[in-house]
Amino acid sequence: MALRNAVLFFIVSIAVLNGCETLKSSKPIGPIKEYERLLAGRFDADYIGTDNCLSACHFHDKLKRDLDASTMGAQLSKSSGLPLVNCESCHGPGSLAVAGLTPEKVAEDLKAGKRTKCAYDTLIDLNNLPPQAKSLICLKCHTANATFNLHNWNAGAHSVNDVSCSDCHNIHKGPDMIVRNSEMADMCERCHQEIKAEFSLPSHHPVPEKKIFCNNCHNPHGSGNEKSLIKSSVKQTCTKCHAEKEGPFVFEHADNTEDCLTCHRPHGSVNNNLLNVSLPFLCLQCHPVHRTSSTSAAEGKGAFNTRCTDCHSQIHGTDLPSASGNGRFTQ
Repeated sequence: MALRNAVLFFIVSIAVLNGCETLKSSKPIGPIKEYERLLAGRFDADYIGTDNCLSACHFHDKLKRDLDASTMGAQLSKSSGLPLVNCESCHGPGSLAVAGLTPEKVAEDLKAGKRTKCAYDTLIDLNNLPPQAKSLICLKCHTANATFNLHNWNAGAHSVNDVSCSDCHNIHKGPDMIVRNSEMADMCERCHQEIKAEFSLPSHHPVPEKKIFCNNCHNPHGSGNEKSLIKSSVKQTCTKCHAEKEGPFVFEHADNTEDCLTCHRPHGSVNNNLLNVSLPFLCLQCHPVHRTSSTSAAEGKGAFNTRCTDCHSQIHGTDLPSASGNGRFTQ
């Protein structure tokens, strides 16, 4: 019986380990050959260079000029020694797209008032790619250079929720493809509507006023921290600006020291100072009510505090004891 149990235990253990190994192994989201075609374009097409692509019809000359004038086009070139970036780097090999386009056809279309178009269906269908595949086209270059802020992209909240690079960055926008701070809130709020509503509340961080910006607290390209925070904890992120609240203090506010969200809402609140609940009710969630003085309390005539911080002004922590010698956060 003991031998039988041992054999059964061994078989079950092997099955469990095999199951774990299966969970750890990566799986393509589609047939590998088809996925390669999505990213690399037609396997029967050849790379012919941007100049040859454009000389066939000149339909995309302005887009090419914008790319050449951009930070990416200027730095990533033959002269820089970094990877060459041109139209075919993103759109795939272009030989089939311009096949049959002759100067005579271009001239004929021009007379008819038409623009000669290449065969777009032979290029990578960027508009209909899965978001993760679309981002991989960018990551082909942007994980091979010094773009350190993309190391967490694939596991980040945006990638997991089907947001691609081109949802935020317009490659053909012009010389500067970086999202400007003045544009950031409007861009982020297209998806984060509930956060936009919180910034409309009476007490809020000055994001709508464009005094601080989303990336002051969050890393849009992914982070190993909760909510894509730029620091490893909420407190470390908050105290980048609110350094006076960082501590450590001789008298600290118990378990609230490490998590600002215990008392505050980060984006906006109907209460002053971004509080979750108005005073004194916020404090009463943990502390029993007391009267303003022992004398009046003994007489039964004491008044309740309107706001706890009227007396306990150093509520985040202090190095000084109160008049009684205890840590009452009064001075």
